[in-house]
Amino acid sequence: MSRFITTRRQFLASTTAGIGLAATGLARPALAASGRPVITHGIQSGDISANSAVVWSRADRASRMMIEVAATEDFKNARMIRGPHALANSDFTAKMNLSGLEPGQDVHYRVQFVSLDDDKATSEPVIGRIRTAPVTRSDINFVWTGDTAGQGWGINEAWGGMRGYKAMLDQNPDFFINSGDCIYADGPLKSEVTLKDGSVWKNVMTTLHDSGS
Repeated sequence: MSRFITTRRQFLASTTAGIGLAATGLARPALAASGRPVITHGIQSGDISANSAVVWSRADRASRMMIEVAATEDFKNARMIRGPHALANSDFTAKMNLSGLEPGQDVHYRVQFVSLDDDKATSEPVIGRIRTAPVTRSDINFVWTGDTAGQGWGINEAWGGMRGYKAMLDQNPDFFINSGDCIYADGPLKSEVTLKDGSVWKNVMTTLHDSGS
């Protein structure tokens, strides 16, 4: 139950189920800056209740997760939370349970990673938003999907990316359910596919690196 995040208006670009909203977009691996951690896979949120939520992210090196939490998107009066270390034994991933949240409210959060070698070396922040569950009776608006990508068809930026997610975002849902089927290993993506009309579909591609283990 999680979501990938880049900006507030992109929060449904690639997600899985979670009672709440997260500003998400398909975050691409960034180029490492000298001495500064890099958030490589965006951020995700899930397991959201009336008063808590779990936030997950991954850095490119050993570092500490730091999260700011605020009631407004300008992060006025934000609360800073020191999170766990992201170390090699967890593939530099870290997650934190945000507690003490107000029920039925939008919660804005900002994730950064701080180098363990230099506390002034921090990653670029990534911002997300969740909506906690209500504790009183209220109307609920949600969207769902499955089969996000596969069988040779992925994200074509020239076509506008995954436009179905934008349509769902426009509904301003309280939560989003992804019923799965996000990968088809028997139908790998190609960088380009020539269509019957002669036009070319271009998939966004990423590269997996062998850790040597």
